[in-house]
Amino acid sequence: MAGTSSAVVAGLTAAALATIGYLGHRAAVTAPAELRRPAPGTVAAVQKTLRDTGHPAALPARSGTGERVVYALDRDRVWLVEESGKVGRTYGVSPSTVDPEPGTYRVTSRSKAVTGSDGVPVEHVVRFASVEGTAIGFSAALDGSAPRLDPEQRTGGIRETRADGEAMWRFATIGQEVVVVR
Repeated sequence: MAGTSSAVVAGLTAAALATIGYLGHRAAVTAPAELRRPAPGTVAAVQKTLRDTGHPAALPARSGTGERVVYALDRDRVWLVEESGKVGRTYGVSPSTVDPEPGTYRVTSRSKAVTGSDGVPVEHVVRFASVEGTAIGFSAALDGSAPRLDPEQRTGGIRETRADGEAMWRFATIGQEVVVVR
């Protein structure tokens, strides 16, 4: 008899939890938009506030989903976005003289250390595009310098600080999606 009672209690408990879960889900999806805002102080709330205020560090709208690198040409900024959509890191970059077209790319090659197209030794090179024979990618100058842009010289190195270059190197392995936006 004791086994039967506990089975009945377990069944009733499971049914109650399922009902509560269902009702909670229905309430969440049918609630007015103003009641569905992220809770203040959460990561989602901070990111929404940044986007809504046009903050320069806000992840651009329509920049894809899932894990990806986002590069905004007009803002000279990069975001390393985790699978959940949370921004793991964002930072400013120094652009190259050749820009890729907006679109979705994949990391095609990487080099630990090379000489950049401007003659400066660089590390953590992550390439993702090519424009008329000029390879486009992120890199960090070993001496920490920003590129000296000469519009007559076709360069594809988007310069990062060494710390940001290290973060990119760990994040953007071969095949990683790179989304370029204006």
